[in-house]
Amino acid sequence: MHTNILSPNELLTNLNTFAIFDCRFNLNDTEAMRRAYLESHIAGAVYAHLDDDMSGIKTGHNGRHPLPTPDSLRATFSKWGIDSQTQVAAYDDTGGGIAAARLWWMLRYMGHQRAAILNGGWNTWLKLNYPTRSGNETRPAKAFSADPHPSMIAEADSLSAFTLIDARAAPRYRGDEEPIDRVAGHIPSAKNFYWGDALAPDQTFLPPDQLRAKLETILKGKSPDQVVCYCGSGVTAAFNMLAMEVAGLTGAKLYPGSWSEWSSDEKRPIAKGEE
Repeated sequence: MHTNILSPNELLTNLNTFAIFDCRFNLNDTEAMRRAYLESHIAGAVYAHLDDDMSGIKTGHNGRHPLPTPDSLRATFSKWGIDSQTQVAAYDDTGGGIAAARLWWMLRYMGHQRAAILNGGWNTWLKLNYPTRSGNETRPAKAFSADPHPSMIAEADSLSAFTLIDARAAPRYRGDEEPIDRVAGHIPSAKNFYWGDALAPDQTFLPPDQLRAKLETILKGKSPDQVVCYCGSGVTAAFNMLAMEVAGLTGAKLYPGSWSEWSSDEKRPIAKGEE
């Protein structure tokens, strides 16, 4: 059972047995990666769209990528042919896999541990000249019936009790710029660990011991179960959750609404600069 990352060779040897999902996504053109998927993808992969498949209904106050309801997730995972015995492999084109980590985390939230991210992602797969296909692919439906684990989530009114880790790039965390959300800055007391810092120059994950050492400079002795990860909309935060798992630091929570939810309420405090 693969539960966090797997190598391209491990995926290659299981192309016909794993449920593979292409999670490539472009915030600036939300259909661009669906078109790219239709042109070429890992053989057997089904396309998972961040907005259409992995996000719930927006209210204007629940973030840019709110979590789907448990019933919606059960329906989606069933349609994708995932049951309790299905090994899921997800990838995108961001090296470690930020959108793929969203699918990985949602499966774990719904009680499915058999999910892993392709280390190095789509670009590494192409460099190795491993099998690709064009066109749309589907999988026979199965019954996904697991229940969510609410303890994996932290909501806005509980964040003051935790160590907060912000996954956004440093300029957005500090509030120097904000190209997407209503206002710049970060949640007070949050520390910054940019998701890309979990990766080596070749865009694969750092070795676990190196990754753990980096993360422990942020945790400063705090137990992972006292940590909440957030970002702009709950996507790269899921990637930091994956990085913590790879480093052996298990038990952190996710704030799904993240900065896009927090900053939508003018009454909530905002911090800028370094913490």
